[in-house]
Amino acid sequence: MAVPAEVLRAAVECCLDVHLHPEPSGAEERTAGVLADWLTADGYAVTRGVGGHGVVGLLRRGEGPTVLLRAELDALPVHEASGLRYASTVPGVSHACGHDLHLAALAGAARLLARDVDGWRGTLAVVGQPAEETLDGARAMLRDGLYELTGRPDVVLAQHTAPLPAGTVAHAGGPVLAGSLAVDAVLHGTGGHAGAPHLTVDPVVAAAAAVLRLQTLVARECAPAEQAVLTVGRLAAGTEANVIPDRAELGISLRAFDDGALERLLGGVRRVLTAEAEASGAPRPPEVTVRARSRALFADRPLTSRLRAAHAAAFGAGRVLEWQPATATEDVAWFGPAGAELHGGRDIRLGYWMLGTVSAAARREAARTGRPVPGNHAPAFAPDVRTTLPTGVEALAVAARQALRPAREPAGVPEAAR
Repeated sequence: MAVPAEVLRAAVECCLDVHLHPEPSGAEERTAGVLADWLTADGYAVTRGVGGHGVVGLLRRGEGPTVLLRAELDALPVHEASGLRYASTVPGVSHACGHDLHLAALAGAARLLARDVDGWRGTLAVVGQPAEETLDGARAMLRDGLYELTGRPDVVLAQHTAPLPAGTVAHAGGPVLAGSLAVDAVLHGTGGHAGAPHLTVDPVVAAAAAVLRLQTLVARECAPAEQAVLTVGRLAAGTEANVIPDRAELGISLRAFDDGALERLLGGVRRVLTAEAEASGAPRPPEVTVRARSRALFADRPLTSRLRAAHAAAFGAGRVLEWQPATATEDVAWFGPAGAELHGGRDIRLGYWMLGTVSAAARREAARTGRPVPGNHAPAFAPDVRTTLPTGVEALAVAARQALRPAREPAGVPEAAR
């Protein structure tokens, strides 16, 4: 099913527009407006401002399942260095994780499905989610009544860019992405003059020691099979070279596929920071705060088998790859069974696949130079929109049709018979 030229052209324009004008997590007002206006023009009943700047478009076509398609609205606090002609116009903010592509693919698929008047039955919910990068948006939308608006979905579908060949998709039944904890920590000291360090308690030294010791929580306290990751992504202290500060701040990312492993890592972080503070003679214990969390993302196995087959029929088997579980993370899992405490939907089926972004030219250059292609979150991240976007539009539309009821199917046919 090729994407019609006028739909693809509009989706490309949407992608470039959003890429030019990125908005960070929690500030996605303009981006939300782009999606809301698009869905309104295609006949969806649109609700704005759900869980922040979240957008929900509903299209109801008689009896059938409720299928939710989701993409993210937010960009990253990363200065773009891609060299693209349509690079970000906002200093220090860019779509370095492909959310502009996700959103444009969602818009294109929503248009295809809206035009398919006689092809499917059920309820289609198109969701633009804010604040994915801070892992706040999915839960914020649920708490703000998302499933009261849409009805509890039978199926949730989403996709994400990945450093795979452009034009491909990749599936993994079961674990796809890790769960995570975002941790903020403060080590306290006693500030003073750099020329009189003996009159101070230097939190910079304690923080430096803690960064190194924290790595042993994975290297020496986790089994290799647990695939745990600990990263100190932020370390901030002081203002001048001749002033010893009174505090040092750390931003720590913990990732694993098991909630128990995450909690053990968090306990280890508290233990290491407390020990370093005590060893330094800190005036008070460290502060450790969990700022955000996500659950591990598990794709429903039977649904994944159906989606893989549908994508193979659409693209050819050679363009449908196997995905190995990765320790990247995102918060769409809250929309599925992992978020049952928020919405009660333990039987919601979650379908999720990866969308390749790397052009053949970029792969050849990487092979020639030995330098890897810049991946997600890198300043030079530059997906091949020409190939990736039509694949993303079609992949999402094909998956939605697989999950919705065909119009020709008599009402009341049990799912097991399909």
